[in-house]
Amino acid sequence: MNFEGLDPGLAEFSPAMHSTLDPVLDAHLNPSLLQNVELDPEGVALEALPVQESVHIMEGVYSELHSVVADVGVPVSVSHFDLHEEMLWVGSHGGHATSFFGPALERYSSFQVNGSDDIRQIQSLENGILFLTKNNLKYMARGGLIIFDYLLDESEDMHSLLLTDNNTLLVGGLQNHVLEIDLNTVQETQKYAVETPGVTIMRQTNRFFFCGHTSGKVSLRDLRSFKVEHEFDAFSGSLSDFDVHGNLLAACGFSSRLTGLACDRFLKVYDLRMMRAITPLQVHVDPAFLRFIPTYTSRLAIISQSGQCQFCEPTGLANPADIFHVNPVGPLLMTFDVSASKQALAFGDSEGCVHLWTDSPEPSFNPYSRETEFALPCLVDSLPPLDWNQDLLPLSLIPVPLTTDTLLSDWPAANSVPAPRRAPPVDAEILRTMKKVGFIGYAPNPRTRLRNQIPYRLKESDHEFDNFSQVAESPTGREEEPLHTVSKKYRKVTIKYSKLGLEDFDFKHYNKTLFAGLEPHIPNAYCNCMIQVLYFLEPVRCLIQNHLCQKEFCLACELGFLFHMLDLSRGDPCQGSNFLRAFRTIPEASALGLILADSDEASGKGSLARLIQRWNRFILTQLHQDMQELEVPQAYRGAGGSFCSSGDSVIGQLFSCEMENCSLCRCGSETVRASSTLLFTLSYPEDKTGKNYDFAQVLKRSICLEQNTQAWCDNCEKYQPTIQTRNIRHLPDILVINCEVNSSKEADFWRLQAEVAFKIAVKKFGGEMKSKEFALADRKELRSPEGFLRCSSIEELKNVWLPFSIRMKMTKNKGLDVCNWADEHEWGPARAEEEHGVYVYDLMATVVHIRDSRTGGSLVAHIKVGETYHQRKEGVTHQQWYLFNDFLIEPIDKYEAVQFDMNWKVPAILYYVKRNLNSRYNLNIKNPIEASVLLAEASLARKQRKTHTTFIPLMLNEMPQVGDLVGLDAEFVTLNEEEAELRSDGTKSTIKPSQMSVARITCVRGQGPNEGIPFIDDYISTQEQVVDYLTQYSGIKPGDLDAKISSKHLTTLKSTYLKLRFLIDIGVKFVGHGLQKDFRVINLMVPKDQVLDTVYLFHMPRKRMISLRFLAWYFLDLKIQGETHDSIEDARTALQLYRKYLELSKNGTEPESFHKVLKGLYEKGRKMDWKVPEPESQTSPKNAAVFSSVLAL
Repeated sequence: MNFEGLDPGLAEFSPAMHSTLDPVLDAHLNPSLLQNVELDPEGVALEALPVQESVHIMEGVYSELHSVVADVGVPVSVSHFDLHEEMLWVGSHGGHATSFFGPALERYSSFQVNGSDDIRQIQSLENGILFLTKNNLKYMARGGLIIFDYLLDESEDMHSLLLTDNNTLLVGGLQNHVLEIDLNTVQETQKYAVETPGVTIMRQTNRFFFCGHTSGKVSLRDLRSFKVEHEFDAFSGSLSDFDVHGNLLAACGFSSRLTGLACDRFLKVYDLRMMRAITPLQVHVDPAFLRFIPTYTSRLAIISQSGQCQFCEPTGLANPADIFHVNPVGPLLMTFDVSASKQALAFGDSEGCVHLWTDSPEPSFNPYSRETEFALPCLVDSLPPLDWNQDLLPLSLIPVPLTTDTLLSDWPAANSVPAPRRAPPVDAEILRTMKKVGFIGYAPNPRTRLRNQIPYRLKESDHEFDNFSQVAESPTGREEEPLHTVSKKYRKVTIKYSKLGLEDFDFKHYNKTLFAGLEPHIPNAYCNCMIQVLYFLEPVRCLIQNHLCQKEFCLACELGFLFHMLDLSRGDPCQGSNFLRAFRTIPEASALGLILADSDEASGKGSLARLIQRWNRFILTQLHQDMQELEVPQAYRGAGGSFCSSGDSVIGQLFSCEMENCSLCRCGSETVRASSTLLFTLSYPEDKTGKNYDFAQVLKRSICLEQNTQAWCDNCEKYQPTIQTRNIRHLPDILVINCEVNSSKEADFWRLQAEVAFKIAVKKFGGEMKSKEFALADRKELRSPEGFLRCSSIEELKNVWLPFSIRMKMTKNKGLDVCNWADEHEWGPARAEEEHGVYVYDLMATVVHIRDSRTGGSLVAHIKVGETYHQRKEGVTHQQWYLFNDFLIEPIDKYEAVQFDMNWKVPAILYYVKRNLNSRYNLNIKNPIEASVLLAEASLARKQRKTHTTFIPLMLNEMPQVGDLVGLDAEFVTLNEEEAELRSDGTKSTIKPSQMSVARITCVRGQGPNEGIPFIDDYISTQEQVVDYLTQYSGIKPGDLDAKISSKHLTTLKSTYLKLRFLIDIGVKFVGHGLQKDFRVINLMVPKDQVLDTVYLFHMPRKRMISLRFLAWYFLDLKIQGETHDSIEDARTALQLYRKYLELSKNGTEPESFHKVLKGLYEKGRKMDWKVPEPESQTSPKNAAVFSSVLAL
């Protein structure tokens, strides 16, 4: 409320004004409700005064039910009905807050909010109450505990606050700005400029913010930008109060007179549909407060400061018979509020009394209130006393519940031993600079910690695995949970979906690099980490992108398309939906159990470590087979000729290891067979003595495997015990190892070897280096016994057994020597060493199984990203290890890639590559997609005839060029429905979005004599079950995608995908409406400068997106999308709208004039409720005055 027209003495209230308050109460006040408040020095309690008889309440008519004193003699400054519980909150001019429960106004809590300033507004939230004073915003629990205390600038003079949603607050006052505060972070997020002298009253509807100014004006502001949309000049003097309901705004205030300000008895009423004033309403009281109290009509309650209250209709006449009197104890009413149920009215006066008026004997403040929490009653007085001096007194006098469980007080002795916390270590900088005087040390404060705050670690392991940069956990994992040892960046990340889907999800929070992550919500996306490993193998990346075949579901082709998207991305995540779709169609994948059901994937059933190792073997085998079907590309011929025979593939050259399998029977017969393998599986020794094994020893044992088994002997002509050995004839360029840590036995072996290696490293240096930091000279000497790891801390050698490099040598007797290798070992010219059969392999990637009981576990990868990738993405030349956890990507230290805490971080797959591998291959990529993909092709549909053709394919002389326009539209069907849950507050939370599949893609010519004629109109055949054809929105009917009965031009997804990829690679510009979603479902990455989206061209910031149908009606006078959608019509309309955009904006040279066009568009849309009129109504917007003014521009 604005107090400018009131008695100025009230604004300077002092408790001394009421020091001689008479204890004799007004006759109408119920004294029993003062609740032990003494009014005079003699201590006359209010309970001793006579109690007034209960007042009879007539149903439907407001009458006084109760009166109570909130703060004796201190004026009430604000009252507020709690929106969540049956409570009434009252704030005083002395900064004191009091709450009353229920219609009986029983005192619930009372506490001081501010020591000097008055409380100006109260707002109830679910967990507490917000109090606004002059320059302070305080959030307190209903019992009085402070949740947060936000201090504003001392020059601020705040008067009003407005809760815009659950987490955002607007605060305004007598200054030229309004603050937006985020209640989660308790920080100022925006500062909106307003005109002087500021905002004192704020209201909100679903269309506008309404701001009342002391100058007498009411401004209507945009919900997003807070810019002024309309303004009503209500009163010449000042504004007292206003309220909004439906399409009406009513205001009361003061008018300027010769003697000053005078209360105006005319209420100003405005129609928000026409944005103009209607007939003012004359009332019979001096209005100071007003509220809409809608029942069957829009009834207004007008209150004067003298206590008169009048009800009237805002569009009718005021009747003097509708006036009743409140009879305040003090001379003036200071505040007024209406409950959410409209059953109760609250008045506060200048003597600290609160009056409750209701229209029923038992009113409720809210339609649905939650139960209020009260303090538990004390039961001590009701129990009999016990005399401890009486030995025979039975303890059974005290009732104890019968239970067979252990009592909480029955602690074991181990838990009863005092264990004080150890003091944290003193900062090393303090110890270094400290000077001692006697037994006291003095040192300057290094300012590394907050003042008077010392962090304590309850356990030694608390921070052992949490020393990472600030990467937030997934939004679904931010609830309170028990402490886990799994580092946050290793935990499973999920996407939180909102109304806008993924548009407002901040992927940059999880990935600050320019490399692309992969989204995890697609079925069978557990293999994301392995896709990243294959992508960062430079020869594999180039080979796969050069591959193209005619096979519909070719994993090599789909993987090449996905690698192309990862190349184009600049930090935005990609999704492998098309690759995983082809993966699900491979029979071998299903036979190997690699295709998980959604329920199994969500619950984490099965061993992810075993699954990813089987997937690793499968993908290498599948890529090897796909490559064998084609002739080896010329781009992969080595400098010295062909790298592989005609029967092999480049995948085989990279990963295949040629072996000799010897089988020796006890009869002396020996059989030798040649074979090859694409990867090796670690075989661990059966040793329980704790013997130290190098990783190289275990690897050699696994490669040159020797075992006893039953086998067929041709000489003996029966199965005999044989000794089978394996010898290596040729080593691969990329050594792939499945770790097979699938049980506690293998995990204990890794743990034991890591502990032994750590003890040897500590013993080597005599245990002298116990601190974590060393001098530079010491760091060069600190390495494991094999010398494969340098680090700056002895702690970094914990849980490390894996070397960064290994050396392998082929001996003359077909043997193999394997040893750990260190960087400082001498290494001659690569060719010279290899001629002697010596190779050095460097660790390139480790795939890790994260065991987390909360989420069922996940798979992540540590990858050493090479120089070529950094050069393409960041323009720098260096190597760096990164963690890839779906769409979370973060640089890490190299030792973290080989640290495995077997409690939660278990190795699954290792990739070692030959040193200088890239120099052996020609790494040029030649785009295999040619212009012939756009030429005419046969349809898969058996019933399609030429008469049904809806497009004309491009001729050779029509091939698109760089910068040509192409109109595009796509239609989709649903494969899996959305999974969502309904929260307790009624809001819907999306757990998993619906899985869409493209069903129709249309491209139309954007220039030339055939402009607007489609050259692609493909219906996409699908083998997966469609749960919803979305016919109303897509125009796709059941049977259109079935090759047996469809009459459409039916093609495969791969065929149409190649057409779009060619258009993207050639550099055309796509014009359409909502192309971002289209490209996402098609699984295409399109550079932003090649996309012209009309949904953004005709869009104002912080406004709603406009449908294609409304834009076509408004600008083109076209009625489209009548019963169903047609992609040809939509693509052609988008092209015409783009031409219209160029015409209205003068090719983008006059943004201000085009802004006026958009403003007219939004005004017309609001009036039409964004609906295109039916044929019998106005058929064209060009007849409207708004559009005529637009064309005049």
